[in-house]
Amino acid sequence: MSKRVEFLCSGFGGQGVVRVGQIIGDAAVQAGLHATMLISHGTETRGGYVRSQVIISEEPIASPVVETPTCFVALSQAAWDRFGGLCRSSSFVLYNPDKVTIADNLDVKKVAIQAEQEAANRFGEPLYANTLWIGVFSGLSGTWITETHFEKAIRHRISRNIEENIAAFHHGRALFNKLPDFRLT
Repeated sequence: MSKRVEFLCSGFGGQGVVRVGQIIGDAAVQAGLHATMLISHGTETRGGYVRSQVIISEEPIASPVVETPTCFVALSQAAWDRFGGLCRSSSFVLYNPDKVTIADNLDVKKVAIQAEQEAANRFGEPLYANTLWIGVFSGLSGTWITETHFEKAIRHRISRNIEENIAAFHHGRALFNKLPDFRLT
């Protein structure tokens, strides 16, 4: 993993966008790294736009704003349409192809997983998709932030259905391990 990762997650309220950012930032801090998080959202309680930006670095971080995401988890078409232009050829875009359409010729590293369907089939609820995405991100991050760090962060940030969320995290990691050789560089 590079010395700095810019992580962006965006979707609609109620999808766990903020929680994803909190867990990733928490795991980075537990790994002894610097992390910042910036969230923004529309005025709606549920269903409005939400964005979580996390910067992770071995060095102090001057700004919490993601300028060029190393990894973008696009949970909705609206999120991709709004923030996809920030991505470059070095960016990993994690998305559900049933919910988000990305042009085939776009020069980004696409990781397409039907996360909600996977979560529903495996755990009986699509709501575990967000921790499944964290598992996929953990695979991208390699050994910089360990699975143990992510597990501790999940236990710290989630108060209900903890074991199911840990299992969803590991399922996401297993799905990542079946993908071509992707790693953040």
